Amino acid sequence: MKKITLLFIVSLFAIQLFAQTAILQPVAPEKVGMSATRLKQIDKHLQNYIDKQWVAGAVGVVARNGKIVYYNNLGYSNIENKAVMRKDDIFHIMSMTKPIVSLAVMMLYEENRLMLDEPVSNYIPEFKNLQVLDSINMKDSSFVATPTRKSLTIRHLLSHTSGIGYSFVHANMRAIYAKAGVPDVAAGVRGSKVKMAEKMKILATMPLMHQPGEKWTYGLNTDMLGYLVEVISGQSLAEFVEQRILKPLTMNDTHFGLPKEKESRLTTVYYENEKGALSPYKKEDANFLIEGGRTYFSGGSGLVSTAMDYLKFAQMLLNGGELNGVRLVSRKTVDVMITNQIGGLFINGSGDKFGLGFSVPEASGYKGVGAANGYGWGGAFTTNFWFDKKEGIAAVLMTQIAPTSHGDVVDKFKIAVYQALND
Repeated sequence: MKKITLLFIVSLFAIQLFAQTAILQPVAPEKVGMSATRLKQIDKHLQNYIDKQWVAGAVGVVARNGKIVYYNNLGYSNIENKAVMRKDDIFHIMSMTKPIVSLAVMMLYEENRLMLDEPVSNYIPEFKNLQVLDSINMKDSSFVATPTRKSLTIRHLLSHTSGIGYSFVHANMRAIYAKAGVPDVAAGVRGSKVKMAEKMKILATMPLMHQPGEKWTYGLNTDMLGYLVEVISGQSLAEFVEQRILKPLTMNDTHFGLPKEKESRLTTVYYENEKGALSPYKKEDANFLIEGGRTYFSGGSGLVSTAMDYLKFAQMLLNGGELNGVRLVSRKTVDVMITNQIGGLFINGSGDKFGLGFSVPEASGYKGVGAANGYGWGGAFTTNFWFDKKEGIAAVLMTQIAPTSHGDVVDKFKIAVYQALND
């Protein structure tokens, strides 16, 4: 009887200890050095943008030291139907897909199934004889190119220094990609049965914008990485990401191609029209990632997700590759991912560097509150995440608008988070 009583006491203690230490549980902000009063500044900021109809709605979530200190939903997921935004509403996260797929590559790296400085052609032979663009005839999309001086490597793809661009960003590549039928996102293959392998093999025949490693050029690098994952793993990218990343992290609302039963939770995508007001995308355009994403698994922009799901991913990175006892990669691998991989190059006017999958801040280039500590990335429809190892912060903001002249909603969200530090 004494043994049973002792076992009960030990079990009860273990349950209480777990409750105290479980990651991503809500707590009073003051318990982790943040002010509940000052965190209300986040609501004021987001509501201001909603009231001015600069964004339709938003979901924001912030954790410190593994505890949730802010989690709120404001505005509408659909203005026209007066559908109130919910915390579990689902967003097109676009380029926030990139860090997840980059992690998939690093998982294969840990398993010695690839090396970062190996030529991509070791796995995708079509990449063996690459060329660099010299000039293009915009009338017929013909071009002149010269051979690369060195091999394109997996590290080049992870750090966006390969020379592979985006047609929507780089006008001189628009005609070339369009003629070859290579889409920037799954929109280009909506409702079809086209597979990533087909388009990535075509991309290998397109000229690079510059010699590998010489510049930072945002582009279809992570789409190519997604195909690389398929080649090495023998699984589709969707299968690998779901089995190896999403399920272990219980990111149950993150998908390539949203399941039919969850489509009612998908937020409406808006754009800023010529009058500066919000207009919804046409239905066939708003769902382009849903239809195309069912077969064309875009490693650069194909996922949909929720704020809480993505916070789990951010917290895992902040923890050094582990969440709630589940380890995806070692902390040393995360250290490599958050280390500057582009040397003296920059990715924007703020002086950011780039690691393997997301931005790495250059502290000397920042003058804003807290900005020099956070690693992260955003999506084209104004979604964003970051994690800050120094302050123990992981945060996600989800809105759904592009193009917009009010993208500073993200930077002001970050200011509102950091000004609430109270320790």
